Amino acid sequence: MGRRGKITAICTSVDKGTPKRNIHQAMIIKKYGVEADAHASFKSHRQVSLLSYEKIEEFKAKGAEIKDGAFGENMIVQEIDFTSYPIGTQFRSGDVILELTQIGKECHDHCQIYETMGECIMPKDGVFCKVIMGGIITEGDYLHVED
Repeated sequence: MGRRGKITAICTSVDKGTPKRNIHQAMIIKKYGVEADAHASFKSHRQVSLLSYEKIEEFKAKGAEIKDGAFGENMIVQEIDFTSYPIGTQFRSGDVILELTQIGKECHDHCQIYETMGECIMPKDGVFCKVIMGGIITEGDYLHVED
């Protein structure tokens, strides 16, 4: 098995366009996303969003005062630079299997973070996955990069 990283936060929001909050554990639903999350959808390839813990910490070092989920990310993971993997890469945590479908995103409306800081990391460093296999994930679990 390849590289692994520790899940430091699992976040959801009820409405799109709002910061997510850390719920510490979630049910990941096959072909859908994170249960009770506004971005979960059977019709989307962007069912789960991930950000690297280190990228968030670099952004915080610039003076940003942000909480887990502020970028709209579902999972924050230490020691994995998601942008270094190609589309199609799979990540596993227990029974959960995610497949990388998109790196970065285009922001049509600037978020509050952008308005405050003049930049946001999600368009460049955020990645999106579809759910191949569902299950429960918990903060502190490891996410493995499948070879």
